[in-house]
Amino acid sequence: MFIVSRMISVVIPTYNEEKALVPTLSALVPAAIEGIVSEVVISDGGSRDLTLHIAEDSGAEIISAKKGRGAQLVEGARKAKGRWYLFLHADTVLDEGWMREAAKFIEQVERGERPDTAAAFRFSLDDIGAKPRVLEKLVALRCGLLRMPYGDQGLLISKRLYDQVGGYRPQPIMEDVDLVQRLGRRRIYMMHARAVTCAERFRRDGYAFRSARNVLCQLLYSLRVPHRFLVRFYG
Repeated sequence: MFIVSRMISVVIPTYNEEKALVPTLSALVPAAIEGIVSEVVISDGGSRDLTLHIAEDSGAEIISAKKGRGAQLVEGARKAKGRWYLFLHADTVLDEGWMREAAKFIEQVERGERPDTAAAFRFSLDDIGAKPRVLEKLVALRCGLLRMPYGDQGLLISKRLYDQVGGYRPQPIMEDVDLVQRLGRRRIYMMHARAVTCAERFRRDGYAFRSARNVLCQLLYSLRVPHRFLVRFYG
């Protein structure tokens, strides 16, 4: 723990996230107490609800950015001071045990026992039933074969590796896929700890429809369809 103390800057892009932000921030408290998380940077895209009040009460640093997850992540990283960045979605809650696994991973990289790689968490949904469990297994298969985690699985990456690959780009969609592709599968490590994400969009749209749309959106992105059309399609 000594090696990783005060090293992680957590960057969270927000836009009207008052319902989701409290549990996300709460999951970071033990790591902050241990000194592993040195700061939380909230990169806000113009929230009009209680998001900023919640962030302020938590002690997080708040910055304003152009609305759009890519642009907000870019600005959040610029503000972050840690040697490691942990990028999280506002509705992603890291499961108990994430801190120990993340600390061990960082320690191995810092000691040269592991190549300089980025790490993502195991995808999980806060829903019950067979459908979310099937989707979780499919995502695990994708990550195992392709090393292609999405942004809702978090991304733990050293500042030097982030800078080396060019960091996030201020694009309105697929900013997570873009960065992971530039990292390449050999520089992605999948951790066992879960990143539990809100399943509301899957419940609202239907698991099959939402999953199919996500896959098709990535296919269109790989075919270089303009971002403005992807944003409309993704919804």
